[in-house]
Amino acid sequence: MKTPVYLLHSCPVRLWDLTSRERLGRMLAKIPNARLCDADEPLPAQGEVVLLREDYLYDDRVLRGLMEMHEVALKDPRTDTIVAVHASVDRLAHQASLDSAAVAELRTVVPDSVATSIQIQLRKFDPPWVARITPDNQAYLSKSLFNGSYKGVTDFITRGIWPIPAHWATVWCVRWGLSPNQVTAASYVLAIAAGFLFWHGLFGAGLLAGWLMTFLDTVDGKLARVTVTSTRFGNIFDHGLDLIHPPLWYFAWGIGLEATWQLDVSLNLVLWLMFVGYVAGRLCEGAFKFVAPFSLFLWRPFDSINRLVTARRNPNLLILTWSWAVDADDMGLVLVAVWTCVSTLILGVRTVSALLLKRRGHPVQPWLSRIDMATERDRLIVRLFAPRSGLNDA
Repeated sequence: MKTPVYLLHSCPVRLWDLTSRERLGRMLAKIPNARLCDADEPLPAQGEVVLLREDYLYDDRVLRGLMEMHEVALKDPRTDTIVAVHASVDRLAHQASLDSAAVAELRTVVPDSVATSIQIQLRKFDPPWVARITPDNQAYLSKSLFNGSYKGVTDFITRGIWPIPAHWATVWCVRWGLSPNQVTAASYVLAIAAGFLFWHGLFGAGLLAGWLMTFLDTVDGKLARVTVTSTRFGNIFDHGLDLIHPPLWYFAWGIGLEATWQLDVSLNLVLWLMFVGYVAGRLCEGAFKFVAPFSLFLWRPFDSINRLVTARRNPNLLILTWSWAVDADDMGLVLVAVWTCVSTLILGVRTVSALLLKRRGHPVQPWLSRIDMATERDRLIVRLFAPRSGLNDA
């Protein structure tokens, strides 16, 4: 049976064009045991309820944790304000209020005590939080939500070059009412266009289409997270493209070079090395999941650094762009093949090392989970791979 959730203290401030009620409604719809009640719906005669302040922004981990706890009051640790409760209707004396004597008697918890601090999916570290929504901090919260949508461990182009233009593009998409799946669909069109252009030797135009595609591949995920519109279909729709198109691009690049190939090494050998290396690398990443329920690139600091430059689409596309710029299109494909094989060898060694450690009874844990932010937050590697959204400080 779903627990009814009631919102108190209405909030007119919009974040990414969503009212607080709309945002909470979308978040709660993804929690199986939660049901958002209508604004005028009375409390049930019996059972448990959750009361939330509508003028607060909630970390998804905190909401999920709160739904699993009982007879507790959640406090904003910065102001000592009670912002939510999960309790029986009888314990609340049938009052939809956070200021009653009954609420004051509940066990008090804070965001850290109801949620874990590592976000495996986004590969980042950010302490659980709640944040008051006001007109004065509207812009700050909107920017922080966007920052919080970024993975901490990814390639150097996604981390260092795309954030500012991706923020502008996400704002534009929200303004024009575009959905993440529409942006992903545009990525598919550009991916096909890039492959077609590469196939016909139009490398400059193909690279332009390819880079636009990679940019939109960043935007669609950010748009989905800031507007709380992530879906299982959207995730498959997006990641399916990410998985399939890179080797097809490289193959098309090779076909576009076939008539002018002048290197001593066989073009077919280069294409096979690239394809086998790509598939083997993905298999290594998948095999690591038999060791631990997180990405290989989260295991040790070395692995996170390796993720910056490993032979994925963006670093390889940069190699091809450089080769086109210096009129060495054939050498660019060779370098992609070599770098793919080197990267896969590294991934293979790391995966085997993890498997051996597990067999010897040693725990395999992500290095981010062992970081003490109170003492290590200023270390360069922590600031690089464990960025904070700023929502914990709002």
